[in-house]
Amino acid sequence: VQTKKEESLPPSHSQNIPTFYFPRGCPKEKVNIDAVIAKIEKTFSEFPNERATLEDMGKVAKACECPLYWKGPLFYCAGGERTGYVSVHKFVAMWRKVLQTCYDDAAKFVHLLMNPGCNYLVQEDFIPFLQDVVNSHPGLSFLKEASEFHSRYITTVIQRIFYTVNRSWSGKITCNELRKSNFLQNVALLEEEADINQLTEYFSYEHFYVIYCKFWELDTDHDLYIDRKDLARHNDYAISNRMIERIFSGAVTRGRKAQKDGKISYADFVWFLISEEDKKTPTSIEYWFRCMDLDGDGVLSMYELEFFYEEQCQKLENMAIEPLPFEDCLCQMLDLVKPQHEGKITLHDLKRCKLTNVFFDTFFNIEKYLDHEQKDQFSMLRDGEGESQEVSDWEKYAAEEYDILVAEEAASDQWNDGYEAELNPVDHQKASVLKYQMEKRPFFEMPSHLADVDLDEFDYDEDFE
Repeated sequence: VQTKKEESLPPSHSQNIPTFYFPRGCPKEKVNIDAVIAKIEKTFSEFPNERATLEDMGKVAKACECPLYWKGPLFYCAGGERTGYVSVHKFVAMWRKVLQTCYDDAAKFVHLLMNPGCNYLVQEDFIPFLQDVVNSHPGLSFLKEASEFHSRYITTVIQRIFYTVNRSWSGKITCNELRKSNFLQNVALLEEEADINQLTEYFSYEHFYVIYCKFWELDTDHDLYIDRKDLARHNDYAISNRMIERIFSGAVTRGRKAQKDGKISYADFVWFLISEEDKKTPTSIEYWFRCMDLDGDGVLSMYELEFFYEEQCQKLENMAIEPLPFEDCLCQMLDLVKPQHEGKITLHDLKRCKLTNVFFDTFFNIEKYLDHEQKDQFSMLRDGEGESQEVSDWEKYAAEEYDILVAEEAASDQWNDGYEAELNPVDHQKASVLKYQMEKRPFFEMPSHLADVDLDEFDYDEDFE
């Protein structure tokens, strides 16, 4: 066989491909690091021995051109918790490194909070930051004397952060996820907004109060865990037993200890309640889709829909209401969702649908299903497209429930003390609500400096995709 002579290839021209992947943010125009450091050194010179305590860190944060409530992360990242202060040299060395390696706010924030060697944030990383917010935000000053409440508030805010920001469900918030969310904008707003309840997406104390009171009503033994029977009592047994079973199956919870004991934690309940009251957000749609996808194949089959609808029919018959035959119900739901592939409903189909709440309630929430049945379809479509964009279903629910809880507390005060409430509604209301909580709902040991927040109950050890 004649060997073919190798043809000599023309010399390859190396091609310079510009960098297009910037995990730590896209480098901006030349930043004058020395000018920033000089500003920081000048700020430190105002402090005794050029050492800053946590109380001083607000001025340092401003010198770093950071939002005020980055002061805690800046302090802890520079080693302040070990000695109670940060020296100018240690801080400058830390911040110079940050400026040289992190090019946007998301990368800087992750660097300040993360454990060494990581490039993401886990739930525990947020505890020192949030404890500082609790200690120093004027809208939470009424909590100063009630440190028992700090850990539950912090747990609630952490769950809300991961619920909204951690779109991968991995339990690890990356720079990219933080960048795509509005969390850092909300952290910046903490400085401008004295009323913490105006920050409804993460930090609202009123929202925490509603979530915790709902949990406390179900947690009869007050061990901060609830079982199937406890959760079934939520909203007067509105959620079907088959759906309760799916929640406890581990489809949307990851705490090994809780699953072993057949219970879910307070952290899990935060996810449940927000998903239950607002079924239009991406996380809540994923939450209920995971629960309804019995075989985990990524689609809802007609069998799976029938499985959940059977119990709804039974409940309706017990209420002397004739249920719609499954075939008719199925036609209605397919018209509502308009799936791309016949006989299969995907997550993408549900995210395109503007009335996902109607779809989910039909299969596992009898009270809300009956409410939807009484409305005409046009008014539901109007609700789906219009006002819900301005105020979410969750915000509407939380506002209504908080008003009910405050009214109950006020009525209880009048009955017990025989006098009318004072006329300073804001501070008096908060103080009296807190007093009511402490008297009627005693529940914590005194927390440590960084709050006794047990987050193992909502532990993740692998991607949950």
